[in-house]
Amino acid sequence: MSDNVVLPALGESVTEGTVTRWLKKVGDTVAVDEPLVEISTDKVDTEIPSPVAGVIEQILVQEDETAQVGAVLAVVGTGAGSVAPAPVAAAPVAAPAPVVAPAPVAAPVVAPAPVAAPVVAPAPVVAPVAMPIAAPVAPAAAHSSDAGYVTPLVRKLASENGIDLNGVAGTGVGGRIRKDDVLAAATGSIPTIAAPVAAPAVQVSALRGQTEPMSRLRKVLAERAVASMQQSAQLTTVVEVDVTRIAQLRTRVQGDFTARAGVKLNFMPFFALAAAEALRAHPKLNASIDGENIVYHQTENISFAVDSERGLLTPVLRDAGNLNIAQIAQQIADLAARTRSNQLKPDELGGGTFTLTNTGSRGALFDTPVVFLPQVAILGTGIVSKRAVVVTDENGNDSIAIRSMVYLALSYDHRLVDGADASRFLVDIKARLEGAAFEANLGI
Repeated sequence: MSDNVVLPALGESVTEGTVTRWLKKVGDTVAVDEPLVEISTDKVDTEIPSPVAGVIEQILVQEDETAQVGAVLAVVGTGAGSVAPAPVAAAPVAAPAPVVAPAPVAAPVVAPAPVAAPVVAPAPVVAPVAMPIAAPVAPAAAHSSDAGYVTPLVRKLASENGIDLNGVAGTGVGGRIRKDDVLAAATGSIPTIAAPVAAPAVQVSALRGQTEPMSRLRKVLAERAVASMQQSAQLTTVVEVDVTRIAQLRTRVQGDFTARAGVKLNFMPFFALAAAEALRAHPKLNASIDGENIVYHQTENISFAVDSERGLLTPVLRDAGNLNIAQIAQQIADLAARTRSNQLKPDELGGGTFTLTNTGSRGALFDTPVVFLPQVAILGTGIVSKRAVVVTDENGNDSIAIRSMVYLALSYDHRLVDGADASRFLVDIKARLEGAAFEANLGI
């Protein structure tokens, strides 16, 4: 009884693979799960193990040949059928000999052993016959000399289409050239590697080399920052959050939201609402220290940082936990605009119990923001950027996908908040954001 070894699925979009090297030959014994053959695809290079124990009876896909997923690569049996095919396995090496042999002797190709002796003498004739067989491989190897590592499948495809891999821009991981890149280059749908774009000229500031007195606002900020660092014990905890579903929600409702709320929908309202909800369950983060007493605040008044020409100011979203996404977005837009135009009322800058700062607004991944007393925590949100991450489906299978990711950095006063408190708070925010069940909170 024999068993087929088939090419398994090696990824969600992988439909074929190229045999790069057989680790066993016909007649060899193989154990269960013993590596049998090396396969290369556009996305992965891997070894295929034998699903059964036995003897290799047939190899149906030779090295540098491509097979579809599900195709039979080899046959493993008890060994009874492996004696006759054994000489055929060596055919790729001995192939020139039968070609050189005279016509009357060449007919019984299955049993070349009897004519092995007479063929030795005309061996010099083998070279001219062998050259056409090896010729197709040489151009592909030459193309890949300066193009980084490419799979045999890509090299073969490039050779067939006359594509020089040195002029193809790879879109795979690390710039690797993929099958789609070669096909696109063959059809002319993408340009080859573009010339570098000149960087914009740097504008020299008029303040360079000058001396000026600190503004009153800058003095106050400096004094408060130093006092906060001296009077509290601060540290920062960071988590990474997948906000792909929020990004998809924003895309889906942006037009309707802007028409009804009068402002654009960005990520900040989602962060603010998730933080306000988490503060209700983690009162230590929404508290202050008064001597030897801890004051747990009744409402979640979230200060948010605004970068103005005068300096950093933090207007307050009052009772943010009772606001919906539209209300938060409208208040942020209004308060930020009036902060920059110096039209805020004094009480709109006071009474905050927790602070949110959008570190990513200028492209930063994350920072370690400073907690300003009497608050005990501040949450920094980094830039939302797309990158490749490992995702796990409902069946526990891992794959690599492009996701919208963000870092959240929480700085806190260690006199009151412990690392475990901070982590629990961040994990709750992470779960809320990744779940992205905000349709009922949009307010439109």
